[in-house]
Amino acid sequence: MTTESEVIKRPGAASLRIADELGQQILSGSLLPGTRIRQEQIAEEFGVSRLPIREALRILESRGLVALVASTGAWVSSMNLQECQESYLIRERLEPLALGQAVGRIHADDIARLELLAKDMERCSDVEDFVELDREFHLLSFRDANMPALLEMVERLWNTTQHYRRAYVQLTGPDHLEETHLEHRMIVAAIRRRDARSAEELLAMHIRKTRVSLLDHPEIFNR
Repeated sequence: MTTESEVIKRPGAASLRIADELGQQILSGSLLPGTRIRQEQIAEEFGVSRLPIREALRILESRGLVALVASTGAWVSSMNLQECQESYLIRERLEPLALGQAVGRIHADDIARLELLAKDMERCSDVEDFVELDREFHLLSFRDANMPALLEMVERLWNTTQHYRRAYVQLTGPDHLEETHLEHRMIVAAIRRRDARSAEELLAMHIRKTRVSLLDHPEIFNR
């Protein structure tokens, strides 16, 4: 008989499937920050017992998507302006490090993919499409850093700030991101030249600009 502690150590296929599906609902905005996640409702929806649900929620907590409160329940992670600013300050340090480590290793096919993603974002007029393309662009640029612990931290920060990036793009509109598109093109050019230092500096500036812009829109954090 499998005990709960064994399941926690070895998450099963059901737990991973539930975590992935709920995670996608959170990242897509179907489940908004602060939404309570009711285990009995999820158990009924997926046709499973409470055990894989509890493990799925722990997985989502490790990904930064869910906050678990002892003896109370689970909620979709949320943050205030100060917490978001802190996350962006951390991103300004961590992501250039990841990109700098990846620049010398990234394959030519992936550079071509980055160029295509940058062009697709420039042609994009849909907020959801832009958010997905932007996420793919940046996570792909880091992928070959060969630093698993760092990449896990970076992705967790992307997860926790996803809703607020979407809200920011909704405010500005995907058709008014000319500077963002230019920065993407410059980052790809630096990667193609294998110029790690320039790529790091450009990315830090790119993240910093969004952090500063968020200060002008505190209303995002009241949604």
